[in-house]
Amino acid sequence: MKRPGEYALGIEFFRGELSDACTLAHGGGLITAPSGPGLAQDLCNCAEYRRALVQSDLVLPDSGLLCLWKKWVQGFDLPRISGLVFLEAMLNRTDWEKESAFWVMPDESQAQANISWIQKTYGQKIVDADYYIAPQYKNSGKLIDEDLAAQIEERKPTAVFIQVGGGVQERLGLYLKETLTFSPSIYCTGAALAFLSGQQARIPKWADAIYLGWLLRCLNNPMVFFPRYFKAFRLLALLARHGNDSPVIED
Repeated sequence: MKRPGEYALGIEFFRGELSDACTLAHGGGLITAPSGPGLAQDLCNCAEYRRALVQSDLVLPDSGLLCLWKKWVQGFDLPRISGLVFLEAMLNRTDWEKESAFWVMPDESQAQANISWIQKTYGQKIVDADYYIAPQYKNSGKLIDEDLAAQIEERKPTAVFIQVGGGVQERLGLYLKETLTFSPSIYCTGAALAFLSGQQARIPKWADAIYLGWLLRCLNNPMVFFPRYFKAFRLLALLARHGNDSPVIED
């Protein structure tokens, strides 16, 4: 499924058009879209998160900060593909009569809002067996969720959409990739579905296109997101020091 991409911090990011990314993702495998804060913090501090990105079949360049660094400092154009734009494109091109999906939701309230939006937008009925309320996973290390794996194994969906937070979803996606006996497309696109369903601040396409989605999130919930995105600027220091190479020396 992989095609040559562009390296940054030891991770191979997809380099190409949105339509090509969707075609590749449709073939199955682990698809991740690491955020700037995730790259700035979890990449160095969590070996399992780093392994999840390395083992991904498709890593989307979601971080506007990373793409700007590539263009302004390294003189290389790495077209940004946000998790939000990518998820909406994948949902729009899904053949709901022939394909099936499984949804991992962060809590019951968001699950019902997301399901209602999916059913209203695409006319796709989601039964209880097609979604799973994630428990409170640990913040670092390897994730194991045998109940989730068993439910997905029984349903055999063509796609698994993981809607829990960044830093967790990548590790959970890696666990599923290495555990399931079949190879669905496993999408780790952060809170993208919550944006679409209105559970988080709506991000207009123009704002996403000019890399201002983070600002709208901060203005909507400053106590949560301002500290998070402030820490993301550590990514610049990592890129300045390590460039395309991994910031961690593997044993």
